[in-house]
Amino acid sequence: MTLNNASWIDRSLLKAVRRAVGTAPISLALPHVEDRPSTTSSPIGTIRIADRATLTGLVMNPEVVFGDAYSDGRIEVDGDLVRVLESIFPSSRVVRNWRWRMMSKWLAWAQANSRYGSSRNVHHHYDLPTEFYRLWLDELMVYTCAYFPNQDTSLEEAQKAKLDLVCRKLWLRPGETVVEAGCGWGALAMYMAEHYGVKVKAFNISHEQIRVAREVAEQKGLSSMVEFVEDDYRNITGRYDVFVSVGMLEHVGREHYPELSRVIQRTIGDQGRGLLHFIGRCRSLPFSVWIRKRIFPGAYAPTLRESMEVLEPAPFYVLDVEDLRPHYAKTIEHWLSRFDRAYDTVVDRHGTNFARMWRLYLAGSIAAFRVGTLQLFQVVFTGAHCPSVPSTRSRLYSSISQNQDKLDDELWTPAMS
Repeated sequence: MTLNNASWIDRSLLKAVRRAVGTAPISLALPHVEDRPSTTSSPIGTIRIADRATLTGLVMNPEVVFGDAYSDGRIEVDGDLVRVLESIFPSSRVVRNWRWRMMSKWLAWAQANSRYGSSRNVHHHYDLPTEFYRLWLDELMVYTCAYFPNQDTSLEEAQKAKLDLVCRKLWLRPGETVVEAGCGWGALAMYMAEHYGVKVKAFNISHEQIRVAREVAEQKGLSSMVEFVEDDYRNITGRYDVFVSVGMLEHVGREHYPELSRVIQRTIGDQGRGLLHFIGRCRSLPFSVWIRKRIFPGAYAPTLRESMEVLEPAPFYVLDVEDLRPHYAKTIEHWLSRFDRAYDTVVDRHGTNFARMWRLYLAGSIAAFRVGTLQLFQVVFTGAHCPSVPSTRSRLYSSISQNQDKLDDELWTPAMS
């Protein structure tokens, strides 16, 4: 093959990738040829592709090949990785081609969230060594969206603010019982017990997270108030005043929403309260194939309408819906900053491929929440005959110290029929 023919092939392949990324103001480059954006302004970054084989893969299956090639160093990004991804996400038009759809359907079958499948999927992600997560999470080990009362709030303060916001939305009272489905390392369960005087039974199928949660509860003297159970949410039994799930619905799978619905019905009946906190979407789409393949097997982010399938079979009343999307973008910005500071340690412990894969996952998540590809919903609901509901939303915007002594007097009013 002549040099001119090789150059023509490479330029043609680069133009095909350009069509995939749309109008994103980025350059695409092989070692000997570059395709610059048509905009008059300077590119915000350059995607450097190591060889023609990788470039051909990008044409065939852009998302998956980009993720794998970035992880193993066949693709490098000059410039701010988050900004580059942020520019690509809204303008990309042909990423979900027939190959992507076929792989998506195969993953949906192979990673189905059955009882066995859920255990396997959770083990892949959450049973990584806790010390890995300690490198970049906050001191309480909260691996879900934080809540930033202002721009200067630290990650530690924002995660505590989120935990307290959840408690206020549930208007917890001392002596009540709470069941939590999917408890992570136990931060919310222990916070509810310590600050609101409730008893919590928290379920999780991650052996590593349950082990750590039990150790921390013992150290804090909360073992009599919080019980951590290593079991599937489908096996939850008993009656409680409150049901809460933070960051689990996206791992349930839409086909299993009826099972979760039955769990909620039998645990809080028609008189309890509940909260679902989950990653969602504005329109129904499968989750990222690359993330399902490499990071979060079995993940599905529902639309708000789809999430109501959990509540609609039973007469639950939705009292409050909030989208915390900007807060999750800011949360992951903190995570990525800490991850980058610990990058060499991650490489030493887990290898370069792993470190680059996780860095791409965090950067891509920031971009997705910034541009609105992903949302973060909190939905508060009650049973049809919940004896009382708050008459205003004032409890959501006051601190715990201001509210705690006034819960019974000010927040609780007879339920309206």
